[in-house]
Amino acid sequence: MKVLIPSALLSYTGQRYVQAHGRSLLAVIDDLERQYSGIRFRIIDEQNGMRPHVRFFVNGEQVFDLGRRLQPADEVAIVQALSGG
Repeated sequence: MKVLIPSALLSYTGQRYVQAHGRSLLAVIDDLERQYSGIRFRIIDEQNGMRPHVRFFVNGEQVFDLGRRLQPADEVAIVQALSGG
């Protein structure tokens, strides 16, 4: 499936859209980690939860459950909030 990568993570993928596979959102994230080592830690914490500054959208709908079932035609967007002063 098509995955939109936020600007802050382009150093891992080198491209805005990538392909990943998995039957759940967590499986897609694990596939991204397999392809782009280190990316998982930037979006998932040590307790396998979403980091507070990261949001996931599936087909435009915000998703809070990493176990969310996905279909091969789904589109996933990873969005990171920016902060600073």
